[in-house]
Amino acid sequence: MKQFLSTHGRTLALAGVLAPLLGLFVYVGLRAGPLAPIPVTVATVESLSISPALFGIGTVEARYTYKIGPTVAGRVKSVAVQVGDRVKAGQVLGEMDPIDLDDRIGALEAALMRAHANVLAAEAQVQDVSARKRFAETQAQRYEKLLEARSVSEEAVEAKRQERQIAEAGLQAARANLDAAKQELLRSRAERDGLLRQRANLHLVAPVAGLVSVRAADPGTTVVAGQAVVEVINPASVWINVRFDQLRTTGLREGLSAGIVSRSLAGQTLAGRVARVEPLADAVTEESLAKVVFAALPNPLPPIGELAEVTVALSALPARPVVGNASVRQLNGQLGVFVVADDSLRFAPVKLGAADLDGRVQILDGLKAGERVVVYSQRALAADSRFKVVENLPGVSSGVTR
Repeated sequence: MKQFLSTHGRTLALAGVLAPLLGLFVYVGLRAGPLAPIPVTVATVESLSISPALFGIGTVEARYTYKIGPTVAGRVKSVAVQVGDRVKAGQVLGEMDPIDLDDRIGALEAALMRAHANVLAAEAQVQDVSARKRFAETQAQRYEKLLEARSVSEEAVEAKRQERQIAEAGLQAARANLDAAKQELLRSRAERDGLLRQRANLHLVAPVAGLVSVRAADPGTTVVAGQAVVEVINPASVWINVRFDQLRTTGLREGLSAGIVSRSLAGQTLAGRVARVEPLADAVTEESLAKVVFAALPNPLPPIGELAEVTVALSALPARPVVGNASVRQLNGQLGVFVVADDSLRFAPVKLGAADLDGRVQILDGLKAGERVVVYSQRALAADSRFKVVENLPGVSSGVTR
């Protein structure tokens, strides 16, 4: 009997200790464990008009780039400019080695003088033969009259006629020689002028005023025809070649204002505008292309090829229900938000509209103004999750409307 009471008493004592511990465990599990309500912050849906904006990354480019090089293959003799130098239109930037071109020009100058002398000689010959022809014609006419008077024989008259024909043939030959000499003079002059133009092309001349962006060859380098030795850009034509996500480019058009942040300008935001929206998009990256120009060119200019961040402000949209993009969740492959109604949660699928750079997104369907939605939660939510609304969560900046 005593043993039974002793065993029963120890059991009751153990149960008395375990029961409070079990109750404490259940209490802690429901208040702070995995079964505890999930802390969430909420915001009230408002009907607002937002001004969406596009954000893109682009590279600094020059619209007009002039690649200056020789028209024939050759060796670079000198380059008079360095990268970064500003040049004027018509300024000599460098020169190609003429090799034997000057000697060939000298030879053609001598040939031109000889051809000119041949023309003068041919003209003198024409004058001499013309005089002989006139004399032969005069003699032939005189002998014709003497024949009528029976003062000379028929043979003498015929001899004078032959002399006149010989003089006429000699005049034709002299005139042909004169024409040939003049053609030779023209040919020599054309060859000389061609070599002079070729010699002038050996000077690498800036076609416009601009900035030297590339010095591609040094003296002594052999280049082929058309290869650039120096590249010059027009600083006024510098723009940003920007890429935007195709899904967000609705409303992108020429003339919209833009903000440009260049890395070399220490994060300074410069004013700009959209100069052109390209008709072709990048099908691989699914991006649309646009050209953005500076409202006023910065000084110094950003380096060509540098990356720049561009924000384009789009036109304001009509008022619609708006939530923060942090409220948008994906559940079972659907986009939606968790709506707080009384003390319960409801997952509402929504159709999203435009968004702005402040993190606000318009709801086209599935939500009304005045409803309260979950913004942040400490853990993943489900429609049957227990929750409690808090002012803010640790490590998360709130700023939402209760």
